[in-house]
Amino acid sequence: MPATDPRDVELVDALCAHFRAATPVDNRERESIDEFLNVVPQLVAPFSEQADIRHVTASAFVVGRRGVVLHLHKRLNMWLQPGGHIDDGEHPRDAAVRESHEELGLAVTHPPDGALLMHVDVHPGPRGHRHFDLRYLLLAGDDDPQPGVDESPHARWFLPDEAFAVADPGLRGGLAVALRTYVRYRE
Repeated sequence: MPATDPRDVELVDALCAHFRAATPVDNRERESIDEFLNVVPQLVAPFSEQADIRHVTASAFVVGRRGVVLHLHKRLNMWLQPGGHIDDGEHPRDAAVRESHEELGLAVTHPPDGALLMHVDVHPGPRGHRHFDLRYLLLAGDDDPQPGVDESPHARWFLPDEAFAVADPGLRGGLAVALRTYVRYRE
């Protein structure tokens, strides 16, 4: 049964249109787009982690002159981009900003010309969940990360080569696109 909230229907339709027009960066993203297009339109509450074990999440490639910021996920013990679940009524692009600020303690913003959805990755989440992760490009200044008390204390800037060396395989394709795209926003 598809989404019933008109806002969810509108957003899912827009996301599906975006991904139908997108050129996948690699086979993993191609498979993620196919799964997103087949599953997400059928979910009753696609942005709610309580409604179904399959749900949309939001994360960010946080980039700046110093490179890209990753954090060592406290449960998965992997260097990942900041991100997480979407709050009720929250747009995924806003969730990406909120999660990045909470997990990194950095002031981050969407590019001046608006939110840029860079990548999607579908992967297992905790407790048997399946995450349809929307990944946005966010810009940050030169400050060092200052994660909140309940967040992983391990967050830092990585130069591109370092980031690729430690990044999860599902992160690498989108990370490459984000770093190439960032070039047009450098001062």
